Amino acid sequence: MSYKGRYKPKNPSKYIGDPTKVIYRSLWERRFMTYCDKEDNILSWGSEEVVVPYISPVDNKPHRYYVDFIVEVRQKDGTKKVKLIEVKPKKQCSPPKKQTRKTKRYITEVKTWGVNSAKWKAATEYAENRGWEFQILTEKELQP
Repeated sequence: MSYKGRYKPKNPSKYIGDPTKVIYRSLWERRFMTYCDKEDNILSWGSEEVVVPYISPVDNKPHRYYVDFIVEVRQKDGTKKVKLIEVKPKKQCSPPKKQTRKTKRYITEVKTWGVNSAKWKAATEYAENRGWEFQILTEKELQP
């Protein structure tokens, strides 16, 4: 079953980019979009609007990482903070457990972890260089 679709913002003026072309690739992303759209402390938000260059450890070549979200948040003290947000399943946020048998699945998990780690390191540096913050959200943080 595919969990992709189009999201139509209820508050299109808050959306960074074209509000008619908002795509979610998981139900967790859709949930976060709904939160950003409704939450008063989210001043603006965008989906896949920030592109971060990184070097893939799989082929050692430059690639482009489209971070899931950029949000401008009003913090409790009234200041504004820009955050880059990645939405990922919790199981993809830690390295796979070492296995004695190198199955196709294990090799794929190792490659995925390597690429994700490279993306997240690049996004962290990209954000810090701009005075922003990079954060990964999993189903744990996105539960109702």
